[in-house]
Amino acid sequence: MDGSSVLIVRGLVGVAFGIIAFLWPGITIAVLVAIFGAYAIIDGATNLVLGFSRTGANGRWAHVLQGVVGIGAGVLTFVWPAITGLVLISFIAAWAVVTGVFEIAAAISLRRVITGEWMLVLSGIVSILFGILVFAFPVAGAVGISWIFGAYAMAAGIILISLGVRLRRLVLT
Repeated sequence: MDGSSVLIVRGLVGVAFGIIAFLWPGITIAVLVAIFGAYAIIDGATNLVLGFSRTGANGRWAHVLQGVVGIGAGVLTFVWPAITGLVLISFIAAWAVVTGVFEIAAAISLRRVITGEWMLVLSGIVSILFGILVFAFPVAGAVGISWIFGAYAMAAGIILISLGVRLRRLVLT
């Protein structure tokens, strides 16, 4: 898969996620929290198995400790989903800001290679603004955060699709 196809697929996934977030805003954050909780428990159990199945003491206790922490984090996620949701929202905000910074850096690096790098800069700015809004209003509620996240995903997705199509045209000419 070439770079333009990856951008188009990434954009389509963003648009699809945005639509889902608008249609079912109440469950979007709850589903993300539940997925994290399940992942943490499964990952923790896997680490416990690794820790107890290894021979020798080299690295064994690191896996056991990681397993206990993972299972603990997963259980706490289901016991206190609201707190986990708030933390998860903060992680989403941080991820958006970091992603935006890297998209802008990539656009600067690509400015001599492609035209239309402004679209990647715009995607980066949208990501950073989304992250700042989420940090500023973390308790705005799952619906508001879900809609902001959905709008961000759709806007960034449309921009990435446009960039992918533009890059594909450059490669084909």
